[in-house]
Amino acid sequence: MAETNLSAHERRKKYAVPALEKGLDVIEYLSDQAVPMTQSQIARALDRQPGEIFRMLACLEGREYVRRDPTNGGYALTLKLFQLARIHSPFENLVAAARPIMRSLADNVRESCHLTVLDQNQVLVIAQEESPNPFRLSVEVGSVHSPIRTNSGRLLLASMPDKARKDLLRTLPDWNSMKASDRKLVEERLADIRSSGHARSIGERLLGSADIGVLVGSPDSPFNAALTIATLIDSSGEARVDRLLDPLKQAAEEITVSTGLSLPVTHNSK
Repeated sequence: MAETNLSAHERRKKYAVPALEKGLDVIEYLSDQAVPMTQSQIARALDRQPGEIFRMLACLEGREYVRRDPTNGGYALTLKLFQLARIHSPFENLVAAARPIMRSLADNVRESCHLTVLDQNQVLVIAQEESPNPFRLSVEVGSVHSPIRTNSGRLLLASMPDKARKDLLRTLPDWNSMKASDRKLVEERLADIRSSGHARSIGERLLGSADIGVLVGSPDSPFNAALTIATLIDSSGEARVDRLLDPLKQAAEEITVSTGLSLPVTHNSK
């Protein structure tokens, strides 16, 4: 089997680095904990010897990835990983390319627009441009939302391959608590979005509001985003939203081209 055709799991087994694996196990475990954890608690949770964990913690503390609580001796993550992620954000190029296009869109249609991505199993707002109007809707950059209870989240879910979408839905508390009939309604809504190429909602966030969104990228892209306009509406709500669709699509296409998200995925042959 060619090296490039090895799966991530196969490469991990073939090129295993036990010490690194233990260090990453500690980091990943601590990231899930709400309070500092002691050395013995970490060792027990990871099924490791306390001596192994002591050496890992000493190294991580020395590199400032973890800190020790002076009151109970427990360990917790510092902000160093967050700092590194901010320096090399995977969304940085997307935001840089999208911002001037979004600004032009907001000025043109006089409505606020925002850009979102799926970050693990949540919708993350990574950019927003405000409407020039004195009364406008805003979404906080950096806020996270449910994929099945937001317009942009449903748009991103609808663009995913079936298996990936089903796997993601199984991780959502909202989805797992739904009745079968409600799940069917969500699936039907996702099918409508795939068919129409855009997602819209009227009065979902608050009475007198509407959202309309289109995909940045394509179903064949390894990474997609959602560009959404949030607007206040009156009795002409549907017609008003309809007029926003064409300029929204044009802006999304410009972002798609400028970021290279229109490029097709290439698969290695076996």
